[in-house]
Parts: sequence; C-alpha cells; structure tokens
Amino acid sequence: MPELLEVRGLHAGYGATQVLHGIDFTLAAGRITAILGANGAGKTTTLRAICQTVATRGSVLFDGAQLVGRATENVVRLGVAHVPDGRGTFGALTVDENLRLGGYVRRDRAGVAADIEQAYERFPRLRERRRQPAGLLSGGEQQMLAISRALMLRPRLLLLDEPSFGLAPMVVAEIFRILRALNEDEGVSILLVEQNAKLALDLADQAYLLETGRVALAGSSDEIRRDEAVRRAYLGY
Repeated sequence: MPELLEVRGLHAGYGATQVLHGIDFTLAAGRITAILGANGAGKTTTLRAICQTVATRGSVLFDGAQLVGRATENVVRLGVAHVPDGRGTFGALTVDENLRLGGYVRRDRAGVAADIEQAYERFPRLRERRRQPAGLLSGGEQQMLAISRALMLRPRLLLLDEPSFGLAPMVVAEIFRILRALNEDEGVSILLVEQNAKLALDLADQAYLLETGRVALAGSSDEIRRDEAVRRAYLGY
C-alpha cells in the first residue's frame, strides 16, 4: 500500500528542551500504526509535531504534502484529525454543540447533520446525552465525544492519544471496536499512541517503540509482540 504518512528526521520539543531526536516512521494508507513507549518517551509530542502545535524540524509528508511549517488549521483542512490526551472537549457546550463545532470547516450542512446522526448511531449514549454539557459526561462518554467530534472533519488520518487512559475495560473495548470498524469499513487510517501495549498491538498492523525520543524498535504488530524485551517491559508476560 502507498504511504499516507512519511516522517523523516523529525525533531521536536518545547523551548530549549528537545523531546524527539530525528525519528523516522511511516503509515500506509488504510492501516493502523501504533506508537508505544513509557511516559516521557515522546509519544504525545510526535502527534503534536504532526499537527504542528510544537516547534519541529525535519519532514512530515501527508499524502505527499509537507506539513512542517504549515498552520495547524491547514493541517486539519488536509484531512488530519487529532484526539488529544485529556479528550479536549468543550465542557460548557452540549454534546450536540461539540459535534457541530467539530464540523466548523465544512459547508455541507446536510452532510454535517448526517454525520452527527452517524455519531449517535455509533455511540448511543451520546444521543441520550445530546443536550447535556460535555463537562457533565463520564470519562468514557467524553472520549466517545472527542472521537466523534474529530470524525466530523471526515479525516483521512485520525491521530489518537491514549484513548484508553482512565477508562473502564468495558468502555475501552467498545471504543476499540469502533476504531476497528472505522478502519475496516470506512478506510480511516489511524495513528495510535497508547501506553497499554497489548491493546495497541491487538488493534494495529504495525508498531514503533520510542525510547527517549528515538525509535528503538519497529515492525509488524506480531513481530513486536514476539519480542522478548517488549513482552517483559510492556506486556507483562
């Protein structure tokens, strides 16, 4: 499959603090790639660098278009949606208002309305709470809303930062089932940052392991899962 995302020699950081030190990785169109690593390895910074919300240098090609140097809103318009850690919903706005805000760059009102309805079909609990402020939702419901809001952009690439964090196992299972369906049925490519390596490897086609801002290991999910060091450090067996 052709590469949808090609990251080469990516450096990124915050002020004088460098977090990424020249990482390389790719994501094929229609596939799911996981980025694994301990806290502080640079996983979140990698997603922020793709979205151009941190200082970066190097190359990030999305379907052949260079993202480095673009305004974040222009990265979004190319078809890249980001679900950040902490979910990032607008707590004072209702569920419905959050979803409508997610489609702010679109002009097809009928399409926006149809996508909101589809969000409620994917996550029926959001329909039940559509008039409630997002700040009153449970953590799992907020994650469902954050994913649904990102999908309002009709992205070609969905960036997800720790979608399982702090959620009950049954809620996580539901969210990951939806993510698989989005990929298999709708062709949405996914770049997943996840500290729960077993979850990530069960979902992803390929994975990269970051250590202190560098790629320490790369391969298919099966290859990474069979690596003894990864099993001991991240999978617990």
